[in-house]
Amino acid sequence: MPRVIIVLSLLLAAARAWAAPVTFNTALPVAKGNWVWREQLVARGRDDDTAFPDREARVLALSSVLGYGLSERFTLFGVLPYFGEKELRLSTGDGRITRGTAGPGDATLLVRYTAFQWNGQGRTLRVAPLAGVIAPTGDDGDRDRLGRLPRPLQPGAGSWGGLAGVVATYQTLGWQVDGQLAYRRQGTNEGFRPSTESHLDLSFQYRLLPRELGGGVPGFLYGVIESNLVHTDSDRLNGADLADTGGTQWFLTPGLQYVTRRWVLEAAVQLPVQQNMHAGALRDNYIAHVGFRVNF
Repeated sequence: MPRVIIVLSLLLAAARAWAAPVTFNTALPVAKGNWVWREQLVARGRDDDTAFPDREARVLALSSVLGYGLSERFTLFGVLPYFGEKELRLSTGDGRITRGTAGPGDATLLVRYTAFQWNGQGRTLRVAPLAGVIAPTGDDGDRDRLGRLPRPLQPGAGSWGGLAGVVATYQTLGWQVDGQLAYRRQGTNEGFRPSTESHLDLSFQYRLLPRELGGGVPGFLYGVIESNLVHTDSDRLNGADLADTGGTQWFLTPGLQYVTRRWVLEAAVQLPVQQNMHAGALRDNYIAHVGFRVNF
């Protein structure tokens, strides 16, 4: 058994794929000169039946992430979302009105720096601040038969933005804990500024299979449970808050990950536990995530 622990300790330090949070980043490094590619399909359902007309919102997006290990401590990430559907349905006394669009969204360029690292027998700890810039690559002027679409339905914000935060990871042979504190802010375009977001996220991954460790490099099945606390300020138009936007939400996110040396399959669903939203703001019913990750 001690020999197995030593071998797996080396794998933890050198393996090219590992369990990780589904809904946010990890502090585990990407080796210098190596790449990580992640694709994740996200389906989100929201509604509001507290006012007239009733509203339902549906979003189907594919998030593409490419990361590169610049050095032992610096990792560069590029993120590009593509909206297959971004739709709002209004139920009125005369029927239902549907408005929506599709297309690429705003790209993000992100740098993560490993500020602290510690390796023990069968365990490792990383703390990494991160910062990035959001570029207005998505269209912000899409139209339908009723005219120009409302700002929240546009694929892009039409303005530059930024994000910053810190993520920490503690990994052992049987389980892993990740935490993140992040802040995202968008600029103003034609008097409109999207809501500023603050995130406090926690993730716990536990190895379900195999229960007993052996030789070789097998696949691992992990159970995942995450907690996502999200606060969004109100959208602003010409310097004034829009009353039917913003609020605080708490999600619990169960999921599964299958991890091999080179690739990971993952699936999880964010379920709202509490939503303290402003009157008339859309409330989430679910946010589902399905994807894969490849290291090369």
